[in-house]
Amino acid sequence: MPTPNRRRPFRLYAVTAGVALALLAAWWFTGRNDDAAGAYRTAPVERGDVRVVISATGTLRATTTVDVGSQVSGQVLEVLADYNDEVTRGQAIARLDPAPFQTRLEQAEADLASARASVNEARAGVTNAEADYNRKRELVERQLIARSEADLARAARDQARARVVSAEASVRQRQAAVGNARLDVDYTVIRSPVDGVVLLRDIEPGQTVAASFQTPVLFQIAQDLAQMQIDLSVDEADVGQIREGLPVSFTVDAYPDRQFSGEVRQVRLAATATSNVITYPVVVQVQNADLSLLPGMTANAEIVVNRREGVLHVPNAALRYTPPGAATARPARMGRPPGGGAGRPAGQGGGRPGGNNRTLWVLEDGKPTAVSVEIGVSDGTTTEVSGVQEGQQVIVGQERPGE
Repeated sequence: MPTPNRRRPFRLYAVTAGVALALLAAWWFTGRNDDAAGAYRTAPVERGDVRVVISATGTLRATTTVDVGSQVSGQVLEVLADYNDEVTRGQAIARLDPAPFQTRLEQAEADLASARASVNEARAGVTNAEADYNRKRELVERQLIARSEADLARAARDQARARVVSAEASVRQRQAAVGNARLDVDYTVIRSPVDGVVLLRDIEPGQTVAASFQTPVLFQIAQDLAQMQIDLSVDEADVGQIREGLPVSFTVDAYPDRQFSGEVRQVRLAATATSNVITYPVVVQVQNADLSLLPGMTANAEIVVNRREGVLHVPNAALRYTPPGAATARPARMGRPPGGGAGRPAGQGGGRPGGNNRTLWVLEDGKPTAVSVEIGVSDGTTTEVSGVQEGQQVIVGQERPGE
């Protein structure tokens, strides 16, 4: 049976080994935690511009586009303008067959001549009736005939005068008919109402134009392609930030490396509902002096609703980061008591930052330190801040222990 003195060294060895393992484990986990705590991802506080923009797409079109039709029906005799032709106001661009309308004009002119002859005949009747009445009035005064005969002569005179008035009215009616027929003859020549460029020609020689119930569109003319506009569709959530005069930048697929500019001219009230999404039309005025932009192009536009120049800004990730276990930590420097809540929405707060307090974590001597800042506008990636210094490193994240 072993003696107590021989068991004592084994116990001593076991205790010593346990203490060593405990110290080794403590050193291991402490070192790992220190490494994890020190592996912060940072970004510098930078100075620059922060732009708040609203993105939208739309279609380019001429500021004024005129649909040209025909006021009379008939067969197209000749077409005098084609696609892309430049036309001037009053220029003939097509002709209809004028023969039927010329015939109606001649008939109306003949009716007018007949009406004028009727006027002359009525006036001759008035002269005769007045002479007859004057003779019979003298005979009545001399008591040579009955007064009734004089009354009948006066009535005949008045009827003759009425026939003159009726004949003159008929002349005016025939004159109007002649004018109408002459207008129809003039309307057989289709003329451009404006100076511009022909965008559409929907007419061919020999085609019959029927303008009885609805005026057909034969030509479409853009008045001035140097002045164009974009019809943007803006979501109802963003339309409240848009006002007239805001700058707009846009690109088109035809020139992907070129940036164009414009200006908001009008925010229209005619809302459109598409798949339960409400949008409002926003009209952007565009200068197209070199005529590089064409009607119908799709424009990818950005409306600059707010712009802050030369301000301090940090990545938005820095405003979302909080070190583990630091939920109750108070900022080291306080501009004012921290307000709850998120920063100012993009596009709101055109003045100086204020009223939106957030907490940033900066590295000081390798340790995270809370700093209270005031935030301003945000472009979705960076946010304007005050309360920190340019170049100061703010924490935007933390590496995992295995990284």
